[in-house]
Amino acid sequence: MGMAAAESQFHVLAVDDSVIDRKLIERLLKTSSYQVTTVDSGSKALQFLGLYEEEEDQQTNPPQTPYVSPTNNHHQEVEVNLVITDYCMPGMTGYDLLKKIKESSSLRNIPVVIMSSENVPSRISRCLEEGAEEFFLKPVRLSDLNRLKPHIMKTKIKDQQNLEKLESEETQFQSPPPTLLPLQEQQQQQQEQQPPSNNKRKAMEEGLSPDRTRPRYNGIATPV
Repeated sequence: MGMAAAESQFHVLAVDDSVIDRKLIERLLKTSSYQVTTVDSGSKALQFLGLYEEEEDQQTNPPQTPYVSPTNNHHQEVEVNLVITDYCMPGMTGYDLLKKIKESSSLRNIPVVIMSSENVPSRISRCLEEGAEEFFLKPVRLSDLNRLKPHIMKTKIKDQQNLEKLESEETQFQSPPPTLLPLQEQQQQQQEQQPPSNNKRKAMEEGLSPDRTRPRYNGIATPV
C-alpha cells in the first residue's frame, strides 16, 4: 500500500502518435501506479514541458485537432519525473525530442526512455549515447516498466542534493562575518584603557610642575 502510494506521486509523460500504442502505454503505466499524461507528438511534449517549439508539421499534426490527456495541461504546475517516447513519429522524432530535452538547462535532468517497434542496433546506440536511459522494443511489457523507477529515484536524489547545496551556498553568502564587530570593539577598548605611565606623562605635559616654572639663580640672593 505504501509503495503504491509512493509510486503514484511519480508523473510520466508518454509520447506516441499511434492511438493504440498510446492507450497501451497509458494503461501499463497506470497499472504500475504512475500518474500519466499522454500527447501525440514531440512538439506537444515540449509545449507541456514548457519548452514551446513551433514545428513545421501542420500536415501531420493540424492545430485544430490537438490531443493532450489529461485535459488540464498547465505544465507549470505539474512536475514530470520521466518522459517515455516513441522513436518513429512524423515531424519531430523521439530522437529529436530526446536531444531537445537534453539541450535544455531546465529539462536535461528528466530521464528519457525511447520505444520502437524496430530493433535497429545503430538507432539504439545513438539514443543511448545522446542520453536516453532505456530503449524498449514494442510491444512494451509490464516488466519493462519495472525498470523505470530506479531512473526516477536517481534523478530525485540528485535534485535533492543540488537543492541542499544551493541552499547551503545561499546561507553562507547571507551570513555576515562573525569576527568583524567584536574586533572593532576590542580595538576601541584597548584605546580607552591606556597604561598608567602614559596617563601620567600626558598629565605632566598638560600642566607643568611648579618646580619647573620657578627660576633658580644658583644660590644668589635676590634683593627685596
